[in-house]
Amino acid sequence: MSNIYIVLAIIFVAVFSIAFLVMYLFTPDRIEGRLKSVVEGVKEPGKGESAWIAKIAKLTTPFAKLAIPKEGWDQSHLRLRFINAGYRGEYAPIIYFGMKTLLALSFPVLAWMLLMMIDVRMQPQSMMFPMIAAAALGYYLPNILLSRKIAARKLEIFENFPDALDLMTICIEAGLAIDAAVGRVAMEMSEVAPVLSEELYLVTLELRAGSSKERALRNLAMRTGAEEVDTLVAMLIQAERFGTSIADSLRVHSDGLRVKRRQRAEETAAKIPLKLLFPLIFCVFPALMVVLMGPAVIQISRSLFPAITGGQ
Repeated sequence: MSNIYIVLAIIFVAVFSIAFLVMYLFTPDRIEGRLKSVVEGVKEPGKGESAWIAKIAKLTTPFAKLAIPKEGWDQSHLRLRFINAGYRGEYAPIIYFGMKTLLALSFPVLAWMLLMMIDVRMQPQSMMFPMIAAAALGYYLPNILLSRKIAARKLEIFENFPDALDLMTICIEAGLAIDAAVGRVAMEMSEVAPVLSEELYLVTLELRAGSSKERALRNLAMRTGAEEVDTLVAMLIQAERFGTSIADSLRVHSDGLRVKRRQRAEETAAKIPLKLLFPLIFCVFPALMVVLMGPAVIQISRSLFPAITGGQ
């Protein structure tokens, strides 16, 4: 018996040591990462593309040529969607159109193989509709992923936008101009909200390049695609034209955004009971009924069935 305990102890120590070693080797050091990001400052946009993205773009280029428009696509609504999703690199359209073509060709093949595994004697007419549906799914799957990326990016900007406006209000009340305040907020928000920090950093770059304040702010609203940013840009432009207090306008707008953020959180919390209803009905309640009623059903069957069958 003691040998069993020794073996179990050895297994426990071995598994714990392996798990700890894997966690130590593959878990990034968050303190070191934050110190490195603080030392490097705000990351300039366009410099984060790694070598593997270039390799993926090189592999998908032949497929992208089959789907990418010949001309005018960079002026279309799809280009704006890439910008709203944060994809500004040269490889984004190549990977996007290449994946659309590749998935539209590969999904029907996978569907055909799956149908052949299910029923070898299936007629070709019966396979036609599933293969067409698989091709449509593969073609429109990048659109769905792009839409989800845009929605997640807009949500992140919306969540951090009131805090950025508060910092901007403090900077303006301290005597900084709008361009200097935007640059300062971009630097301070680089750790908390990297997406919003990147967009504000682009505004400072446009202002340094000689662009007008109105044009830089309108480009900010265009790049983010968020309604709250568009409202702020319109408010700042009107405040500049009519000479009203920018700090007061920012304070009022940040208060309104904070109320809207709280209302959205309350709405999400109110949806939780409805979302939990179906897992409870189909997953938890059947198991609970089996646990509660199972012994009673067994006892009743043992007592009642012999009486019904006459003791046979």
